[in-house]
Amino acid sequence: MTSTFHSIETARRSLFTQTAALNTTGHNIANANTEGYTRQRVNMKAAIPIEAYGLNNSTLPGQMGTGVEFTSIERIREMFLDDQYRGENSASGNWSIQSDTLDKLEAIVNEPSDTGIRTVLDNFWKSWSDLSKNPEDPTARKIVVQTAQSLTDAMNYMSTQLSNLDRDLSTNVDVKGKEIQSYLSSIADLNQSISKIEGMGDQANDLRDQRDLMTDKLSKIANITILETDAGYNISLGTQQLVQGATVTAAVDSAFLNTAYASGDLKAGEAYGMIFSSRTYVGDYRKQLDAMANTIANGEVQVTIPTGSTLPAGTTVLKDSEIINADGTKTSLPAGSAVPIPLTGDLKTTVKGLNGLHQLGYAMNGSSGRPFFTSSVAGEAITAANLKLNPEIAADPTLFATSLRTTTDSAGNVSVVKGNNTLALLFSNMKDNSTFTTADGLKSGTVGSYLSSMVGQLGIQSQEATRQTSNADYLVDQVNSRRQSVSGVSLDEEMSNMLVFQHAYSAAARFMTTYDELLDKLINSTGTVGR
Repeated sequence: MTSTFHSIETARRSLFTQTAALNTTGHNIANANTEGYTRQRVNMKAAIPIEAYGLNNSTLPGQMGTGVEFTSIERIREMFLDDQYRGENSASGNWSIQSDTLDKLEAIVNEPSDTGIRTVLDNFWKSWSDLSKNPEDPTARKIVVQTAQSLTDAMNYMSTQLSNLDRDLSTNVDVKGKEIQSYLSSIADLNQSISKIEGMGDQANDLRDQRDLMTDKLSKIANITILETDAGYNISLGTQQLVQGATVTAAVDSAFLNTAYASGDLKAGEAYGMIFSSRTYVGDYRKQLDAMANTIANGEVQVTIPTGSTLPAGTTVLKDSEIINADGTKTSLPAGSAVPIPLTGDLKTTVKGLNGLHQLGYAMNGSSGRPFFTSSVAGEAITAANLKLNPEIAADPTLFATSLRTTTDSAGNVSVVKGNNTLALLFSNMKDNSTFTTADGLKSGTVGSYLSSMVGQLGIQSQEATRQTSNADYLVDQVNSRRQSVSGVSLDEEMSNMLVFQHAYSAAARFMTTYDELLDKLINSTGTVGR
């Protein structure tokens, strides 16, 4: 026979199970807007049925159902989508940093604009052209000095900005290292807590959500790999183990990340983007700017010095040169040969930039030209950071050379033709001289073409980084949308579930009330007939 109170137990189990379902629904609704929260579900199953109670095996058909019970409260989460999200998140972090760095580089270069370095260069060449009209004009000479100083200031300032950007990136790499270390410590602590709680048979759903959220944020910084074990998440960066269960196995800092970058373990994420941007973008443009500054001062350039010019005594040609005579014939001058005085034809030769050209002429006081540009740090090669106008010329504009002619009086005294503008014209023509060659011999062209190639390269790189960032962000959004469709809380769905569980609870309560009335009739009314 069946137990008298069997159905009371069935109703009790139903009430407890539906209560748990309602509580879980309320927890989902409360965390609908909580970052990283994963919706939870009560897993219900029919309780184990039993035979009807009796001394002998029951002859009643079937078994007696014992109601419902819930076996667990689980998170609705798909690990495959988590892995996809973290991979795309690392790519997004990398490209966002690269795009941001290139945007800053575009602001530093500031081309094309009316205030960029191209305008400063044009003003410098123009000042020489104006000076060639009247080489003895002190005002024109001062303008040349001012435009030259503006050019060096612009180069110095741009180099300083590049150095500052590089330093900011290096500092941020260290900050990201500390951020990674903080996440790793928290994940290790959560591994330990989750292991303890689940070791007692409970589900640590909310702690797992916290761990996954920190792992997601960590994936933005570096390309981590996650392996879930009984001890929790084991996290590695390439071949480098970072977390193993409750233990942080690596001390992550700037040096660690730079080593991982060099070895290829670090290949995505914000930390990678910072190191890559520093070494590739900032380093490359600083190198190009230095090459441009050195090219202006000392880069090899071909010039044609007109016939009749008188170069300083002892002047030799840097490379194989030739003199084009008036009758069209050519006279070869091997490298190191002395230059005839005066020139009997046009001399096609190579000089070391504006410095070498300037040293071929004469100043107003009759002295030979001196280097036009120097380094602010004695003994160092000229770079954008140390380029400056020769201090002697800056202090006395009469000291820069404009003349290539001398004259000899009847007494044999040689004097400079101060009004000669040959060298000033050669300087002004340097703007369109396409034979400037960098010190490493890799580039040849006008100074303006160096700048144009740098600006063009920067524009293309910035455009590509912006495109890649948009694509990476789109993929992150797509994967996250799919993940949220599985793990996210839908208020409409939760409200529907709440009604279902509410009605189930009410029905179970009504069932218990009904059975209570039956028992009341059985216990209090049965056996009283005839009293």
